[in-house]
Amino acid sequence: MRTCTNLLVTGGCGFIGSAFIRKTLEASEFSGKVVNLDALTYAGDERNIPKGGEDSRYVFVEGKIQDRALVEKLCVEYSIDTIVHFAAESHVDRSIDGPADFIDTNILGTFSLLEVVRKLGNLHFHHVSTDEVYGSLGDTGKFTETTPYDPRSPYSASKAASDHLVNAYLHTYGISCTLSNCSNNYGPFQYPEKLIPLMTLNCFSGKELPIYGDGKNIRDWLYVDDHVDAIWLVLQKGVSGESYNVGGDCELRNLDLIDQLIQIVSDCTGKSLDELAGLKTFVTDRPGHDRRYAIDFSKIRNELGWSPKHTFASGLKETVEWYQGNADWIAATLA
Repeated sequence: MRTCTNLLVTGGCGFIGSAFIRKTLEASEFSGKVVNLDALTYAGDERNIPKGGEDSRYVFVEGKIQDRALVEKLCVEYSIDTIVHFAAESHVDRSIDGPADFIDTNILGTFSLLEVVRKLGNLHFHHVSTDEVYGSLGDTGKFTETTPYDPRSPYSASKAASDHLVNAYLHTYGISCTLSNCSNNYGPFQYPEKLIPLMTLNCFSGKELPIYGDGKNIRDWLYVDDHVDAIWLVLQKGVSGESYNVGGDCELRNLDLIDQLIQIVSDCTGKSLDELAGLKTFVTDRPGHDRRYAIDFSKIRNELGWSPKHTFASGLKETVEWYQGNADWIAATLA
């Protein structure tokens, strides 16, 4: 059992990082420090941790993970024993339009953090990655931890490179590290460029629902709080040097997801189902669009006892209701 007392969380103002911090601070038994290092790029928002400023266990620092001197200073000043690395550029479309930021943050930023870990020692490093590093599946099969890497976009290639760096530092320098590869996350506080919040907000406002290609691309969906629970288990019980796939056991075609979303929005708002369905619009597919992802998470289930608690229906309903009830957050985010 690994004890994680003082944590440096990178990208803690982003979607998944903020969920991890909120969950940590909600645990009354957690008596250590959470130091949140975030560059506050477009998708990072301090408001994603509403009660952070009221909690003596929480410290926010604006800065870049590429600033090695700053990272080292924080680790020493706050006696950090664990780094949980969420910080990443993560939107595939943005990586196609401008890959440079993805190389800088996802590869060079991870390298910078690993250099601090190598220098200081006595730190555990957990790297949060994606199933997209594995490429695209056919009609059958699922990604396992031993699936060969086959990234297809600048985003997934940059994450694959960072995964390899973590493993290289394990084998070359003997650092303590774990790695997790997750499927598509969804839930409250997700930046509106991603599929579910984008479609939800477009339903609210009567805008078109743009669907890439034929809409039959398949993704495995994971509620963000379930992902956070998995990360905590890996931090505490995961074997150094091991990677763990984290999935939601929920494969859906994009078309089917949008139909479920339309039904929930209709139930929540009273909008006509036919009116909402009429917003669906097929658009030109994006380059290199992977056809299917599916995660085999039997390793983390069998070794650490984790499985998702939320069904997609319950998680999606909670998500839609959150966006419906947080108009101020949406307006400020999109301003």
